[in-house]
Amino acid sequence: MVARINTLAFQGMNAVKVDVQVHLSPGKMVFNTVGLPDKAIGESRERVRSALSAIGLGLPPERITVNLAPADLPKEGSHYDLPIALGLMVAMGALPAEAVKGFVAIGELSLDGRIGGVPGALPAAMAAMSWGLGLICPADCGPEAAWSGLASPDNQGIVAADHILQLINHLRETQILPPP
Repeated sequence: MVARINTLAFQGMNAVKVDVQVHLSPGKMVFNTVGLPDKAIGESRERVRSALSAIGLGLPPERITVNLAPADLPKEGSHYDLPIALGLMVAMGALPAEAVKGFVAIGELSLDGRIGGVPGALPAAMAAMSWGLGLICPADCGPEAAWSGLASPDNQGIVAADHILQLINHLRETQILPPP
């Protein structure tokens, strides 16, 4: 099974949709990221591994491949941490795919599972709204994203969390986060 999460790449002030695809397969335990990632994205695997470990989820003893599509578009920044982590949780069965289907996700993970702010929340929210999707972002970015109008009741809205565990509980509907 391939888990898919929406995120974006910035080209100046424009946002381009990026499909984060996560695949688990039998084989040597490795974590590869492909699709023209920069150094920050390459280091994402360690932040994701530590953040998931902090909430009691270990990575499966399988080959993990993360594809950032389209492959010919350069990707840079730490805002890919959260979509990669969400994709892994869907691929592992820890989170239902339907919970993240209608969202674009951005956010940097700290080693203890906190979701740190990233630049570009307003353009990300505007892009998500134009694509008919909601936005999952760090709590620090929620007020900026709300300026887009995405937080209105007639769309998916904005989910802004401080910690990945809060986000998981919200997506599973066991804890409801307030709108930013």
